[in-house]
Amino acid sequence: MTVDEHARMMRANEANWDARTPVHLASRFYGLGEGLDPSRWFASWEWEDLGALVDRDVLHLQCHLGTETLAFAERGARAVGLDFSEASVTAARGIAAKAGFDATYVRANVYDAVEALRQRRFDVVYTGKGALCYLPDLDHWAEVITQLLRPGGLLYIVEFHPLLNSLGPKPPPDDTGELLLRHDYLGARGAVHRDATFTYTDGPAVTGATESFEWTHGMDEVVNALIGSGLTIRRLRESDELPWPRWPRMERTASGWWRLPEPRIPLLYGLLASR
Repeated sequence: MTVDEHARMMRANEANWDARTPVHLASRFYGLGEGLDPSRWFASWEWEDLGALVDRDVLHLQCHLGTETLAFAERGARAVGLDFSEASVTAARGIAAKAGFDATYVRANVYDAVEALRQRRFDVVYTGKGALCYLPDLDHWAEVITQLLRPGGLLYIVEFHPLLNSLGPKPPPDDTGELLLRHDYLGARGAVHRDATFTYTDGPAVTGATESFEWTHGMDEVVNALIGSGLTIRRLRESDELPWPRWPRMERTASGWWRLPEPRIPLLYGLLASR
């Protein structure tokens, strides 16, 4: 697939996320009307891996509404969120201002982040929870990450496990809630085209731009892209919990997150790398 085709697909994704934003702002899923809690999307082990963030420069790539970005500001970091959706960045600025948080939001494609941030370097670059599937080229992405980090800086990816994305429910009429491997775990087949009027949140249908494209990335692709860009892998975690109940049969845990009753499989992973 050519660079021009990738660019066209990413423009479609940008329009799609602009259209999703008002639905997400009003959704119960994000719960912004119930009081802002930036840390609700973080597992305790994320903070263990990241360590103290006071007076550190932290960049959150593909930040969408920027609520996770605010968790870094809450911990004393100089927090910057970056997203390609103008609607999302506008919403993120409004959420931060209303909550009284000091955070900066920049509109840019992740591949253009170095130029958009004027060559600024960061102590921590954070990304994930549904971000990498919207990137067609992980080698290029990893090169951008390396340029954004100071020497000794940390990249932290907390992303949905490829196994999670491979699972799908058994189709009706014999639907028992049993999950089967129904989608690719590994990539290399090109973009998955979607045309959906509803997003992963509750709320009304998306109006306007409903078309989007996603790319499957196996764990090997992520790790090898980082190694190829010169980063050092420091830690890998696999977790059987998610911050929301993706399937009806999931059970709430003591952490407040959700897991499948059985089998015990990874649904989320955390990967720490350093420059």
